[in-house]
Amino acid sequence: MNTAHPHIHPAAADRQRPGTLGWLTRRWPTAVGVTMAALTVAGISSGADVAPVVTASGFVYLASAALQRRGAAWPMFLVSFVLVGVGFAVPGVDASWWMLGLVGVLAAYGVARGALRPPWGVPLQAVAMVVLAAAAITAVHADQTWAGLLVSGGLLAHAAWDVYHHRVQRVVSRSMAEFCAVLDTVVAMAVLAVTFV
Repeated sequence: MNTAHPHIHPAAADRQRPGTLGWLTRRWPTAVGVTMAALTVAGISSGADVAPVVTASGFVYLASAALQRRGAAWPMFLVSFVLVGVGFAVPGVDASWWMLGLVGVLAAYGVARGALRPPWGVPLQAVAMVVLAAAAITAVHADQTWAGLLVSGGLLAHAAWDVYHHRVQRVVSRSMAEFCAVLDTVVAMAVLAVTFV
């Protein structure tokens, strides 16, 4: 029995206790997003270096919409993580093109299974994917200033996309939307710093 607050269940009292551990338990997507962002931007010299991350942000959403499962977001993130990693490690490999090819197959699969509805699913996510991938691919071939502006602009726009989807709880899991919003924002800020500082 909780004698200090007789009407509060002990488990509820535990949830009300402040502390770093409690915050991390609730905000683990934020913590993982900050960590992933730090690893992503370590040693970059231009926005073009992380341009595939812009494509990956659209890839996760469109793939989840095509599969019609919000829970597919994390496995799809792992796929994009591997592709981006290969792109970083192997000269001449642009992960954006690989993600476009794969998500095209997934989108076709989704459409065949009726994923054209609702309109905020595959149709809207496909438009976002095209815009983000175009920005990323253009950035790879642009000068440093334009690359930085395209990548940071794409990431900040997608961070707003993440916040919206977190609020309405559509397309991807809330944990992915939170993680992605943090990752996009921190990487965008780092790219702007590298570009202009």
